[in-house]
Amino acid sequence: MTEHSLHPDTHERQTLNWPRIVGISFVIALHVAALMLLLMPVAPPGAQVEEEEVTLVNFIKPPPPPPPPPPPPPEPPKQIVMKPQTVPKPSPLPPPPEEPPVVFDEPSPVDVQAPPPAPPAPPAAPQGPARDMNDLRASICVMPPQGQLASAVGRARITGQMRLQITFTADGSVTDVSVAQSSRDRNVDRAAVNWAKRIKMCPGQPGAGILPLDLKQ
Repeated sequence: MTEHSLHPDTHERQTLNWPRIVGISFVIALHVAALMLLLMPVAPPGAQVEEEEVTLVNFIKPPPPPPPPPPPPPEPPKQIVMKPQTVPKPSPLPPPPEEPPVVFDEPSPVDVQAPPPAPPAPPAAPQGPARDMNDLRASICVMPPQGQLASAVGRARITGQMRLQITFTADGSVTDVSVAQSSRDRNVDRAAVNWAKRIKMCPGQPGAGILPLDLKQ
């Protein structure tokens, strides 16, 4: 009876549960696949290498071309000069031979009288007396009044002598006056120059000389 009870247990122990084995194997395979997915890198190694080998090319724009040169100034309009055409002149005909003049012994009333002889040349102007160019006081013919000069000398209260350089023409007109020796007073020098410009020298040779002035109060 004991042998008969052991036989069913041994049969059950030797029989495999295949559905359970398949389910467990599926679960294990699922976990292994999930683990492999976790251990797998995000990007494949080949893709990373390709990304590292990418070369960036930057195109540098060329500098802008320089501005074009300004246009040349317009040429001035050309003037057309019309040259007159020279017309050849006809050669003159030779004059006819002159007839010999007719000589009459008696003068005709239409003959032209000879001009009268030229009058003699006028005599040369007198040279006038000789002048002393170092002292022209003796060569003065017209002496202007000395009122302004005397007033300037009186206001300056100076005495002594001053000298003027005078330039004159042949008729005695004074053309230029300058101070050769000053009176040491500007107003007196100016009054003396203005007075000397109105002097009239005696006619004679033109020239320039010294006119001394005695200054007295």
